[in-house]
Amino acid sequence: MSSFKEIVTKAVIGKAKKTSSNSFSLSPEEKPNTVLGCWVINHTFSGVKNHQGGVNINGAFDVNVWYSYEGDSKTAVTTKRFTYTDAMNVPLKENSNITSASEIIVRCLKQPTVSNVSANDGIVELTIDKELGVEVVGDVKVKISVEDDEDDYEEIFDEPKVEDIPQVNEDYLSE
Repeated sequence: MSSFKEIVTKAVIGKAKKTSSNSFSLSPEEKPNTVLGCWVINHTFSGVKNHQGGVNINGAFDVNVWYSYEGDSKTAVTTKRFTYTDAMNVPLKENSNITSASEIIVRCLKQPTVSNVSANDGIVELTIDKELGVEVVGDVKVKISVEDDEDDYEEIFDEPKVEDIPQVNEDYLSE
């Protein structure tokens, strides 16, 4: 006869990913003629529950822009830190809710990269693409079957000892 027990454990109760493309601009000290290079570094992010029951990802990164100025005769690099907030509606498994005890895990699936950059009238305009994934870990109940009858032991017999084995005639082939 068996009965059921409930185990409370942590498990992923919701999972989602979001690709986003955002536009930013920065104004260097000099008026740039040509953008020679642009890269994103120092990406940091974290996730928190929002008021609509979803997840907000708060993040920041530094953008370095290498450009030429004064008729393409000189170059310089400028750096600016940008912040962002991405709201994600994470679909949850049946009968699950994001609570204060839930853990929100954010992963960067595609690092922020510059997909478009241009210099117009002293302003550098850029488009940055990124992909973030979110997992929500919460408490879940698992039902398991438990065997009640603990008296059903399987009987094991000892192996025979060497002295219990009858003697073998070693000359059995010559007979």
